[in-house]
Formats: sequence, structure tokens, C-alpha cells
Amino acid sequence: MDTITLRYFAPLFFIAYFAAAFVWPSLRVYRKTGKNPVTFGGADTAHDFIGTSFKVLLALVAGTLGLFASGSESYNYLLPAHYLEQPFVRWIGVGLCLISLGWTLVAQWQMGNSWRIGIDEKDPGALVTQGLFARSRNPIFLGMQVTLLGLFLITPNALTAAVLISGWLLIQIQARLEEPFLEGQYGHSYQEYRERVPRFL
Repeated sequence: MDTITLRYFAPLFFIAYFAAAFVWPSLRVYRKTGKNPVTFGGADTAHDFIGTSFKVLLALVAGTLGLFASGSESYNYLLPAHYLEQPFVRWIGVGLCLISLGWTLVAQWQMGNSWRIGIDEKDPGALVTQGLFARSRNPIFLGMQVTLLGLFLITPNALTAAVLISGWLLIQIQARLEEPFLEGQYGHSYQEYRERVPRFL
């Protein structure tokens, strides 16, 4: 896959992944239940700080891919890692992105109306333990991490490296913030599920 093709693939994939991972399932849940599944707000809490940080990371990724797609010399200010700009490395990145997209679509479909962005203390929905959730307690978070890795391999630079590391840290924190809530909400069912299924993979 040449650089020109990648310039189109990377931003188009990002749009498709964002729509599949966040927009489409949120709209689906809202249409079926009449409730907004987005629970992140602007409160001075660790939970909402994570939500704001995710928005910043998404904006940084979008900006990076925009510069990459434009072919602008400004992209060089992001300190690209030229030694990683090899066809086989980029093919691995493309493969990881496509796998993560398919994985996320399946996980979203299996989660159904229980899909939430953040912790929903009022109406968390049913505990999902089947399908991909029988292999990973957080398959969508796992898909997000693989996506960030794939995008880094396609556009290796200082900013995408920072986003990859920051995204991993934020996902680790958010997953751990959710666990006490889920245990309090679902009790023994979640305890048994947590003991049986790994946090990510």
C-alpha cells in the first residue's frame, strides 16, 4: 500500500471507526430506549476527567491524520519516525485497524442496549457476558487500543506515539473505575464473571 493510498485510508478508517464505535451504537440505544448512553459530563471527577481526556485524544488523532492526508510539510513538525515508514510496517497497521473495526462492530452488536459511554449510575443496563464478552470483559476498550496501535504504525510520529501511550493509560484507568461500580451493581454475578474472564484478553 503506497503512501498516497494510505493518506486516504487512514482518515477514512478513523471516521468509520468513530462512527462504528461511538456514533452508531449511541444513536441505536437512544432510539430504542429514549435514553442518552453518553454519561461523561463536566463534573470535577476522575470519571469526567477521563471523558474529557478521550475527547482531546480523538481531536489529536483527527488532526494528525488530517495533516498526513494533506501531504503538508507541516506533518514533519510531528517528528515522524522515518525508520518505521516501511511498507510491511504499514501493512501491519492496516491489518490491525481492520481487525479492530470488525472486532468492535461485533462487540457493539453483542452489547445491544447495554452500551454506555462511561458509568451510568441511573440505568446501567444488563450485564453482558456472552460472545466476545466471554473472552474479554472490555472488548471495545481492547479494540480501541488495537486501533491506536494500528494508526501509529500507519503514521508513526511523536504525537501518535504519545496518543498511543496516553490512550492505553486512560483505558486502563477507566476500566478500573468501572469495576467497583459493576460489582456493586451486579454483585455475585459480576464477581464470578470477573474471576472467569480477563480484563482485556
